[in-house]
Amino acid sequence: MTTTTLAVLVPLLPFLGAVAGLLLGRTAPGFVRPLAVLPTIAALVLAVLVAVRQGGGKAIEASTQLTPTGSVPIDLALYLDGFAVLVAVLVGFVASCVQIYSTGYLRDDPRYPSYAALVSLFTSAMLLVVYSGDLMVLLVGWEIMGICSYFLVGHYWETPEARAASLKAFLVTKLGDVPFLFGLFALAVDAGTFRITGILGSVAAGGIEHPTLIALLLLAGVAGKSAQFPLHTWLPDAMAGPTPVSALIHAATMVAAGIYFVARLLPVFAASATALTVLAVMAAVTMVGSALAALAQDDIKRVLAYSTIGQLGYMSGALAVGDRGAAVFHLMSHGAFKALLFLGAGVIIHAAGTNSLAAMSRMSGLAKRIPDAYWTMTIALIALAAIPPFAGFFSKEAVLVAAEHAALGESDIAPSAAGWAVLVAGLLTALLTAAYATRLWLLTFRGRGVEVPDHGRQPIAMNAVLWALAIPSLAFGLTVTYLDDWFDGHSLTPTVTTAVLGTGVALVGGLITYGTWRAMRFREGAALAARAPIGAVVARPNAAPAVSEAEAIATHTPVYGDIAAVPDPGDPGRLLLGPLYRHAAVGFHVDAVYTALFVRPVRAAAELVRFLDREVVETYVRGSGTGARWLGSAVRRAQTGNVQTYLSALFAGSAVLAIAVVVLANVNAGS
Repeated sequence: MTTTTLAVLVPLLPFLGAVAGLLLGRTAPGFVRPLAVLPTIAALVLAVLVAVRQGGGKAIEASTQLTPTGSVPIDLALYLDGFAVLVAVLVGFVASCVQIYSTGYLRDDPRYPSYAALVSLFTSAMLLVVYSGDLMVLLVGWEIMGICSYFLVGHYWETPEARAASLKAFLVTKLGDVPFLFGLFALAVDAGTFRITGILGSVAAGGIEHPTLIALLLLAGVAGKSAQFPLHTWLPDAMAGPTPVSALIHAATMVAAGIYFVARLLPVFAASATALTVLAVMAAVTMVGSALAALAQDDIKRVLAYSTIGQLGYMSGALAVGDRGAAVFHLMSHGAFKALLFLGAGVIIHAAGTNSLAAMSRMSGLAKRIPDAYWTMTIALIALAAIPPFAGFFSKEAVLVAAEHAALGESDIAPSAAGWAVLVAGLLTALLTAAYATRLWLLTFRGRGVEVPDHGRQPIAMNAVLWALAIPSLAFGLTVTYLDDWFDGHSLTPTVTTAVLGTGVALVGGLITYGTWRAMRFREGAALAARAPIGAVVARPNAAPAVSEAEAIATHTPVYGDIAAVPDPGDPGRLLLGPLYRHAAVGFHVDAVYTALFVRPVRAAAELVRFLDREVVETYVRGSGTGARWLGSAVRRAQTGNVQTYLSALFAGSAVLAIAVVVLANVNAGS
């Protein structure tokens, strides 16, 4: 079987599994789990075979014209380079882990069949984006992911948070997709093709007439899909969906699509220094702002959500300085440990009965209840903090090295200002990342107070997935010296300068957070453990079964609202951020700005339209009907059936007409 045939089967198998799962979900529920897991694992195996055959060498291409368009042709094309085949392996691996994990996590969910089918379709759409060699085909996968995210984020539709989050995710990403679509069309018109190879050839030949406009339009869609400032606000709220969905979105699909798209078409963006500068500023603001917000969140999943936004900022920063190898390397490294963090958080939520860090800090014995999640989460948090030799260290340092070269003027692509913006923001974010990672670990696993209820061991499928993801989180970075051929042939090995700076600031951030926590614990003593902040959900000691995630969301509504206003002296983030804490906890009021600028005017306009429709348009409609009814009533009363009455009316009318004619004739004669 040829490599291209195998590549076609990679996105096709999860798609067929999704269709079969939907068709058999009710009639043959016993087949749902195998149809969810086996096609995804098979796609992973085939993706590995494709990667081995491609070997990081020359790109493999294949295409066939879908249909004649009369202008710019649309082809069903494959483009398999080193980036594509490696990212496809990541997508298949994370999706397989999510499907296996979900069999235990949602084993009692009556909507599991539709959930599993949507996850398979989500996976298929991302694989289509990764392998596609034509931008219109890529757009199909891009939009399918947006639709799947709407349904998956809103899986717990019983809760208002999930309903609002799904709608917000859909609208914000579609807001970015509109200029993105215009950018694709403008790019195709300039290049004369939607084929990626044709576009890159046109860029190299200087055939793109409007590079800045096209790049900025495309960046709007990337900012929406990859949750970059200012279109990042949907991602923290999307945590109202099931935790396995969060792992899939954050690690391998949806948000990764925007980064991958820019990496694929980097020469288009590199043709405009303005676009790279905008991307660098966007990445710098995203990195620092999201890290500060993560340090103030109470919901464990929202901490991880803001963490994802910040790590995506690192990837955008690498692209802004012209190094797509560092961006994709960090994308793959981050995919492993972020999937592990979310799936571990799912175990914690079920065990603790809450997603509130403030509540967990008032519990004791959580680490003993869930040892697998404890150890694997520890590995993932160290990788997130970029401590050597974990995977996050090598990939983050690759980004910082690229920024350093650009800042010192050693890059032929990116302006020096972009390099300095990414480098300074990256180092500051490294410090803050270690701080919020340490805070999360301490509040979750080092609490004291009421004993966590024993809900029994987690299903073996869930624990096995955690350890499977822990392996690349620990060891993937050690393969950096063997990946040069896959990443444009240049070295991703960190330099001494960036390694010392990056590791140093990370250690400082972690140690400061730990020292602050210890000092506060010592000062507060036992009284701190006895106080629970208003609105925090403390696990019920007598509860026999673990509460579902939907219940945890529904019973912890302050997480999505006023938790920032609740004093919590046990939170080191509050002391570290000081007066900034209140603003960081609500995402620096970006949602409030959007509400004032867009939501309220749109609602006011909708109210005006409704008023005009009800009071003006409907008034005319009702008036027309009433007038016709009155006229009909009058005419009906005139139909008496009396011939004498009809003749009298006829003569009277004739007399009136005759008089009118005489009067008008006299008037005309006098004039």
